[in-house]
Amino acid sequence: MAYEKKWADNPNLNKTELKKLQKDGLKIFADIPRYAKEGFASIPQEEWDYFKWAGLYLQRPKEAGYFMMRVCVPSGILNNEQLETLAGISRDYGRGIFDITTRQAVQFHWLEIEQIPDIFNRLKKVGLSTAGACGDITRNIVGNPLAGIDPDELFDTTAIVREVYEFFQHNEDFSNLPRKYKMSISANTYNAANAEIHCVSFTPAKKVIDGKETIGFHVKVGGGLSATPHLAQTLDVFVPQDRVKDVAIAVTTIFRDYGYREKRHRARLKFLVADWGVDKFKEKLLELTGPLPSKGEDVQKGWNAGYFYGVHRQKQEGLNYIGFNVPVGRLSADEVFEIARIAKKYGNGEVRFCNSQNLIIPNVPDANVETVLQEKVFERITIQPKSFIGYSVSCTGTEYCNLAIVETKERMRRVAEYLDDHLQLDVPVRIHMVGCPNSCGQRQIADIGLQGIKMKTKDKGMIEAFEIYVGGTLESGGKFNEKLKGKVDAEQIGNVLVQLLTYFKETKLPGETFLNYLDRVGLETLQTELDRILTQVSTVA
Repeated sequence: MAYEKKWADNPNLNKTELKKLQKDGLKIFADIPRYAKEGFASIPQEEWDYFKWAGLYLQRPKEAGYFMMRVCVPSGILNNEQLETLAGISRDYGRGIFDITTRQAVQFHWLEIEQIPDIFNRLKKVGLSTAGACGDITRNIVGNPLAGIDPDELFDTTAIVREVYEFFQHNEDFSNLPRKYKMSISANTYNAANAEIHCVSFTPAKKVIDGKETIGFHVKVGGGLSATPHLAQTLDVFVPQDRVKDVAIAVTTIFRDYGYREKRHRARLKFLVADWGVDKFKEKLLELTGPLPSKGEDVQKGWNAGYFYGVHRQKQEGLNYIGFNVPVGRLSADEVFEIARIAKKYGNGEVRFCNSQNLIIPNVPDANVETVLQEKVFERITIQPKSFIGYSVSCTGTEYCNLAIVETKERMRRVAEYLDDHLQLDVPVRIHMVGCPNSCGQRQIADIGLQGIKMKTKDKGMIEAFEIYVGGTLESGGKFNEKLKGKVDAEQIGNVLVQLLTYFKETKLPGETFLNYLDRVGLETLQTELDRILTQVSTVA
């Protein structure tokens, strides 16, 4: 290897770290063709975890031998050939299921080991990869889905994201990190990439250098969700556009060499940043990069949460991008083929995925917009979704995920539709549902976060239930939502939310957002109302 594993002699390394010292995770790519020939039974159980480096997790139950696969899609941008290839994989091997993730990637299910080599070949032909989609490695780079066409971007980040992504692809110098490592790069002034919840984020900034205004980035480090969420902190550096890769390498090197490897639950970069502080982290960074200017002016104006519904003008005269809702991020292969056909016929073939689990068709000429909107596939996947289904996000849940303890994906869809049938509001309320504390559905930044738990009852035994969190945002640096006391039977969550949000409707001011309402009335007001609702639900039951 080209680097020294400074942690190798640490006597307190956890079991995963000891395994990684023996074999790099990326080596699994060389093993997969053999396993594909010999079948799932030939894979030793101790090798199962290595498949994460190839973007593969075993679905539940693991012993059944079906894999979930993630495909990296930097900034969520796909050309037509790539999209059709992904649709074909879903149709041919994934039982027609096509999921968009909260990190702009694509997720398949029901894959068998014998199919993986052909899938890899298909992906390679169109420049796609699963390397780094999972595992202790640099994950898919989240970016601005409107890069290059965005009136609200400081500059086009497409080439920068591609350069950084390609550097880390199959790079064994950076494939043995303490744990997962998440990066975002965006110049959208409305924080389209959710900068504060990433390990490292590059955000749009400008600074006068040698009498000339320069546009580039600020750097945030140490964000992350899961059971112990942290908001990323801004370093006192300004990064010119041509130095992004250098800084990304340096931050990743710090994580690799100094990140914690004793306990898995403490192995994220956020814990190192919290312990060191930003001043020490900056000092170590500059040792690796050389001098960088101090911070300039942050040009971010707010937070759009990755939502772009409707028809919007691009930078390019006469062209438009159209933002569509994909209910809880799930498409069928047939729908994806249709979307690819429409994008090719009426745009330039591109489709772009958002971290809100939705999609955009860009580069549609003025004359084609109405024709696009008349396509039948856009009856379900619409530019004007009802309020609750349009702002609902969900993780995979127990349907496929071994970590989840409750079902989420279809439940979130049903709950949102129930809310839309029973309630209308003058503002959107973002609801995120997650099946475990790992929070792939990003519960902490939602107006209302629903976290799955198990609850013991007198007559039913252990049942699926939810805890309710309120008040999450990434506006003005961010604030995680707070838990309301009480556990809600999963079968009652729709009913409870209707009552809670009806109370919100009846006591809010015109146009007042859920976040502003909570700031005005306080957490205890909602707690008192939830207590009343749960007492009523319990009495009825």
